[in-house]
Amino acid sequence: MTSFALDVEEDAILGDLRGSAEVAFARQVAMYLCYVAFELSLTRVAAAFGRDRSTVAYACHTIEDRRDDVVFEQWVSALEMVLRGTPVVETGRRSLAVAS
Repeated sequence: MTSFALDVEEDAILGDLRGSAEVAFARQVAMYLCYVAFELSLTRVAAAFGRDRSTVAYACHTIEDRRDDVVFEQWVSALEMVLRGTPVVETGRRSLAVAS
């Protein structure tokens, strides 16, 4: 889902290399969604992504901090609802850019 939502190749998100800022951001979002929407432990998310538990914790904190932005909050909430099977009300398509 994150791959589609951010137009980043799934192989890049799951790959061993950090990749570009866009890939790293997409990976952080994917890790966060696994942790929050699927209620997986940080350890299980780390194993799924081939990363360290502290890396997943950092990703989750980073995404949580970005949720202070209203547009980002709505976008992440919509992804969470889709993953949880909750209907999403369309509020218009918005583009998200990786913060510099």
